[in-house]
Amino acid sequence: MAELNVTKKSISSLFSEMQGTKFIIPDYQRPYKWDLEKCEILWQDLTSFFEERTVSEEYYLGTVVTCKNDESGKIEIEVIDGQQRITSLLLLLRAFYSKLENSAIEDDNIAGLKNQIAPCIWDVNPISGRVSDTSLIHIESRVATESDNEVFHAILRTGKSKPNATDLYSKNYDYFFSKCEEYAMNNPIHWQEFCVSILKNCIILPIDCEKLDTALTIFSTLNDRGMPLSDSDIFKAQIYRTKNTEEEKSEFTNSWRELTETVDDAGMTLDALFRNYSHVIRGRSRDKTKEIALRKFYAGEKFEKLKQPNLMKELQELAEFWLTVKQGKSTFQGREFISQQSFKYLHCLNHYPNEYWKYVTSAYFFKNKDLDSFYTSFSEYLATLISFLFAEFVQKPTVNKIKDSCYQFCIDIFEGKPLTIITSIPPEFSTTLAQTVNYKIARAMILLHAYLNPNQIDMIESNFEIEHIFPRVWQAANYNGWNHEDAKVYLERYGNKVAIGKKLNIQAGNGYFGQKKNKYKDSPIANVNDLSKYPSDDWVKTDIEAREKLFLESIVSFFHSNLHKK
Repeated sequence: MAELNVTKKSISSLFSEMQGTKFIIPDYQRPYKWDLEKCEILWQDLTSFFEERTVSEEYYLGTVVTCKNDESGKIEIEVIDGQQRITSLLLLLRAFYSKLENSAIEDDNIAGLKNQIAPCIWDVNPISGRVSDTSLIHIESRVATESDNEVFHAILRTGKSKPNATDLYSKNYDYFFSKCEEYAMNNPIHWQEFCVSILKNCIILPIDCEKLDTALTIFSTLNDRGMPLSDSDIFKAQIYRTKNTEEEKSEFTNSWRELTETVDDAGMTLDALFRNYSHVIRGRSRDKTKEIALRKFYAGEKFEKLKQPNLMKELQELAEFWLTVKQGKSTFQGREFISQQSFKYLHCLNHYPNEYWKYVTSAYFFKNKDLDSFYTSFSEYLATLISFLFAEFVQKPTVNKIKDSCYQFCIDIFEGKPLTIITSIPPEFSTTLAQTVNYKIARAMILLHAYLNPNQIDMIESNFEIEHIFPRVWQAANYNGWNHEDAKVYLERYGNKVAIGKKLNIQAGNGYFGQKKNKYKDSPIANVNDLSKYPSDDWVKTDIEAREKLFLESIVSFFHSNLHKK
């Protein structure tokens, strides 16, 4: 049997064929988001089509992806994609119907139009064709954390919104109703034809799927301009389904809203938070198997991982930790928690080419957050992690090189052991390190070198830039001992680069070294300030070579001290 069925339906057919069933907006969907601007565009598109159409012309309104669900014992049609459009169209049809209901005189045309619209919104009596119960509407929103679901249902039942309502359902319904009245007043002859045109000539392409996975795949493919369902949308719905009472559901709604706000403030996504937390779970369960897709990970054992009683508490706590990191605050939950040295290391890690360091750090946070020693031990842990990750990237710059080690680190942490470091610093390491100057790791290396200067007390600004001491743009007449061939070789070496503030980098520009020194002395970055004290006003090849030697020695010494502790 085919997994999907694709047809072309008019608005009238799409909705009126729902007798005895209804569209369900599942709990994992996002809340209704159409604002007045989108409703205005829809209205303008519909009126323009009607006024400019040919006799048989049709107006295409897009696709709707659905999936049948009979788990409750009755067939329901879950809307996987198109919920915003379907919801808005039903609000529009209800506005049309309300306008017809309010007509001073109900002639045959008015009655006929009502009889065409009514089956789109409600179940009708199969014999009389009349609506006997306005509660039997053809849509139900079950969106988790959406407090206005009942407002939507009430508007469809009654055709009324509350005065001064601020929810989108009410605002959009009021807008459509006002436009219906306005159009009927300005176009009394064509008003009824306009209603028929929307019902008969506006086309939806329904894609009916047998399996939810198929529907979600099609949704992701078609929805390149929209917002595909994220893993966290699915997780939200699964957690919501575990809540039995209205009080529990309300509490979860508030908790999820708070979590979303914290995650946004932390510069993360909910999916990223769940990814971090998955490695906490893996560490606790001593799981070092190959990582699987996030949705598949949490879906295991019928989403058992999402049914744990402390789940929301721990997710919120983890989000607050990363918010603290982003804000650079030393205190967490009322106590000194993150040292200045730790923030320096975290700044360097933020420029590491992948996020596996965050997964390990999330595990470290949960295992050690309640210890009085966290303030000091955290910086020691970060120094070890940086040394391992950076050294491994130098030797093999791929994410696969460090994955298995990071899985093991999470286990080590929850077993209370030192990180299992399986790496070494070979004799040729300095040469290899020097060659990474054009790799993704280079920015992080230059920042680390800046922080290794014992005189670097303060944090370096987050949007620091990389200064070329010998500039990329120069004139041979002004630079002692340089030619273009030498410049190509030396320009991009570590010895010629330094972390610098954005404003100062602009001020220093492409000036001669002797001129730059006067700017460098104002820098709060110790490495830059040191350059201002350089005895010569020339910056030549031997200077770059000498500075690079010191750069490499500093980095390698740091790695050695952290990877070969006794």
